[in-house]
Amino acid sequence: MPAPTSVLPTVPEVVFYVLASSSQHQRQDFACKLIDKIYRGGQFCYVLTEHEEQANEIDKLLWTFRPGSFVPHQLYGNQLPAYQNTILIGGNAIPENWQKIIINLSSHFPPTIAPTERIVEILDNSEESKQAGRQRYKHYLEAGLEIITHKHEGGVWIETRTGG
Repeated sequence: MPAPTSVLPTVPEVVFYVLASSSQHQRQDFACKLIDKIYRGGQFCYVLTEHEEQANEIDKLLWTFRPGSFVPHQLYGNQLPAYQNTILIGGNAIPENWQKIIINLSSHFPPTIAPTERIVEILDNSEESKQAGRQRYKHYLEAGLEIITHKHEGGVWIETRTGG
């Protein structure tokens, strides 16, 4: 008789990007570049924002951050898009099919269980952003998640790994 197999639940990888700048505009521009990269890689994501104003800013920036770039996206207000590979932007009510990759621009804790595979945190260099990021970092560590941190210092990215 074959031994029973168990399937371990997958836990998401958490990636922090800590920017050298304290500028909210540069943080949002960096987020748009990552969203574009995710889309060009054949995937889609959910952009978790702090409030409606921030969601509107990201929506607008995705149209203008790079000339000639097109990233299909929409603000999420409990209505799913007509096309599956559309980037959604909004608050905590993340639809299940958009939980695989979450770009977190909020102070909220996104889901850390399947189907979430990757959580991307983007922090600027302001004390407020770093403090909120430290709280989420601690939360992820306590949940047993692997955390990869990319910190921009002196014009280069420095990577560290913890947890897991």
